[in-house]
Amino acid sequence: MAKPIDPIIFDETGGAEHQIARLARIMQALRDPQTGCPWDIEQDFASIAPYTIEEAHEVADAIAREAWGELEGELGDLLLQVIYHTQMGAEAGRFDLGSVTRAICAKMVARHPHVFGTDSRDKTAAQQTEDWEKIKAAERGAAGVLDGVALGLPALTRALKLQKRAARVGFDWPSTDEVLAKIVEEAGELVEARERLGPEAVAEEFGDLMFVMVNLGRHLGVDAEAALRAANGKFTHRFKYIEDELQAIGKAPADSDLAEMDALWNAAKARGIR
Repeated sequence: MAKPIDPIIFDETGGAEHQIARLARIMQALRDPQTGCPWDIEQDFASIAPYTIEEAHEVADAIAREAWGELEGELGDLLLQVIYHTQMGAEAGRFDLGSVTRAICAKMVARHPHVFGTDSRDKTAAQQTEDWEKIKAAERGAAGVLDGVALGLPALTRALKLQKRAARVGFDWPSTDEVLAKIVEEAGELVEARERLGPEAVAEEFGDLMFVMVNLGRHLGVDAEAALRAANGKFTHRFKYIEDELQAIGKAPADSDLAEMDALWNAAKARGIR
């Protein structure tokens, strides 16, 4: 005999609280060992984590493109990931949707004493950010300075967070001059590794150079992740111009050569394509 389906699953009325409860019930049904979806039942935290990261990036992508019509759906996809993880946590007896939301509510109240407590709101955003970091540091207690910087972050973002943490305790170059000198040093070590050492050394020195480049961006007030994302977009748009111009004369990039494509690239730059 088939298990009866919870009627809330089909109830599209009601506000946010009802709809979140509805989504939680849908996930419970999908994970039901007897009547659920075989694919959903087989998943675990590790297998779902890549989807969580992907959905977060799709939210960021919709925002970057100002695709507001898509953002609602992307946020729903990301919310589903939270519900998925909390359902698996509940099944294992570790946590559930109530404890997860209770914990974040408590954290937000505690970290905003200027809103929910007696602290003054007469502060700049920078001062409030500094206070936020002090509260986080107090929460970490005796933990190491770099503890808690998530391993799963994009590498450039994690490098920036590690450097900011170290800088707060004085481990930082005093100005961009020292950072630029370090870039020259690391570039020289990369050249030496390429000429005298093996692939592992080349990869290590390349990583060191990228890490210092992130540090330079931090000193210049440039977010390396955002800057590289913008550079990726610019490259994509300019290469699309190359493809379009070649197509107009009946050619594809594979039929062209570097000199012709480089000339079209320069033309794209001259047109201000970014």
